[in-house]
Amino acid sequence: MVMPSFRFAKTSFPSAAAELREQVRQFVTEQEACGSFVCGPGSWTRFDADMSAKIGAQGWIGMTWPKRYGGHERSALERYVVTEELLAAGVPLRAHYSADRQIGPLILQFGNEEQRRRLLPLIAAGKCACAIGLSEPDSGSDLAAMRTRATRVDGGWRVEGRKMWIGHAHKAQILNLFLRTSSTEESRHSGISRFLIDMSWPGITVRPIINLHGDHDYNEVVFDDLFVPDNMVVGEIGQAWSQLGSDLAYERSAPDRWLGAFETLKCMIDELARRPGPRQEEACGRLVAHLWTFREMSLSIAGMLERGQLPNVEAAVVKDLGTAFDQEIPNVARSLFSESMRADLDDDNLFEAVLDYDLLYAPSLSIKGGTREMLRNAIARGLGLR
Repeated sequence: MVMPSFRFAKTSFPSAAAELREQVRQFVTEQEACGSFVCGPGSWTRFDADMSAKIGAQGWIGMTWPKRYGGHERSALERYVVTEELLAAGVPLRAHYSADRQIGPLILQFGNEEQRRRLLPLIAAGKCACAIGLSEPDSGSDLAAMRTRATRVDGGWRVEGRKMWIGHAHKAQILNLFLRTSSTEESRHSGISRFLIDMSWPGITVRPIINLHGDHDYNEVVFDDLFVPDNMVVGEIGQAWSQLGSDLAYERSAPDRWLGAFETLKCMIDELARRPGPRQEEACGRLVAHLWTFREMSLSIAGMLERGQLPNVEAAVVKDLGTAFDQEIPNVARSLFSESMRADLDDDNLFEAVLDYDLLYAPSLSIKGGTREMLRNAIARGLGLR
């Protein structure tokens, strides 16, 4: 009996990658020198519209898209080089990251021509932030349990309901919104449609959700008699569930899924270099080995996307393992530094700041992008084990 499996084939960068990597590093050095950004807690997850516009001006957003839509027709592997360099450097990317990583490719694949010509050039220029409306109260990670509904009216759709945990909805221009457009009698997965919502339209109320760290990243978004015209439907009505495979492959495999605590790892290694020991060396060596493994797995998925494949199972594996890795880093750092060792650090020490930040954010990582349980169910289904 042949058991189902997944495979991460070795993937190499194209010849242009080395020069491109140096260009990105030079850009980072220049921006840091002139004070455009500073490394610190939250690193790349910070929202900075000006920085996104600068990155767009470099041609590093929408890199794989057709030039007629503002893209640059470069390879997925070249995009990977830019992404990992900016993430590792802690450059603030949140103002464009979701739009570049998944919303733009989905509009390109399933959207109509008007949507492509209107939105993709703005995204590629780093001038259109996008949020994603999936989760709802009482449904957790069960997306098929959504109840926020769009009802057919003359010329479009009328939306009533609410969504939860919408990252940066208070700053986004466009909301990628999943809504129920028919009942669940035939199938829980049928009757779900995708819409593009202009956040300036009347009928939208954004309510902040303040997290454990005291930051305002997430929001509850309430829709009250919101009208959405027909031209803002993405793909066919009732077929959004079939689009999610592409969505999740882009979202779950990117380097951000295992570089979330990278700043803490770097700072910890720097601090421990001043007081080395066998236990510290073993712990840091293990984490760095895992980091490189995740990088090779994620790079392999970029190669699959470049070849037009849809590596959903592999992407779920990277997300599941990468989340555990990002949660492990601050816990290892805390275990290696006693209270007295941390007390010796300067008040403005970067390590202290990023460690405290990552310790507070770590619990949320196994929820964002799909809970650990949902990911493992997806892996088991993909392997034919359930």
